Amino acid sequence: MLPEIEDWGLISYQEAFEKQKQYVEEVLNGDRADTLVFCHHPPVVTLGRGTKPEDVFAWQGETVEVNRGGRATYHGPNQVVMYPIVDLSEESRLKKKLKPKDLHEYMRILEEAAIMTIKDYQVDAEGHSLQKQVGEDKEAEATGVWVGNRKMASIGIAVKKWVTSHGIAINLLKDEQAFQGINPCGFKTETMVSLKELSAKRPKREEFQKELASNFIYLMYLK
Repeated sequence: MLPEIEDWGLISYQEAFEKQKQYVEEVLNGDRADTLVFCHHPPVVTLGRGTKPEDVFAWQGETVEVNRGGRATYHGPNQVVMYPIVDLSEESRLKKKLKPKDLHEYMRILEEAAIMTIKDYQVDAEGHSLQKQVGEDKEAEATGVWVGNRKMASIGIAVKKWVTSHGIAINLLKDEQAFQGINPCGFKTETMVSLKELSAKRPKREEFQKELASNFIYLMYLK
């Protein structure tokens, strides 16, 4: 069964966080199918489980501690955020033709779906497997989507009894406030880049989300 798709639009991070937790419980209880959520947030810095003290040094806005993996990062209105609430239990994964209990495979699917979508905008991106040594800080979170030495998308997930939440945030348009006063995922602010800065084709949110959903569904459920 293919996932349902919802667009929450511009929504506060805390509200989206609470709704994700609700959806996870519903999937666990068999009351909801897999659900692919799209949204974007007012400016906020989220602090993952791996956040270090030096990650946030001059950010003046809202911060939220979350249960995803990874370090501190920024979310803002010029991003496309995709939160797949997906059952990765062994029985469900066999139906999706995925390796049992392999979260790395799931994260690579998130990366690859974004890479495929970005390529439609004549930009060649790469995933974590080719970017392990990016940056001076070898402890930085290289997981994500990169164009050369610039990072366009960040990935961080949480899993409860093999149901996922959180997901991927892609920098769609240039945002002057983005990543200021933090070291996003352990990197310098200037490491981050948006699709609009690199593509001659102006990215439109609705079109981008539709393509990203299609690519994710293909890789996760149909391939």
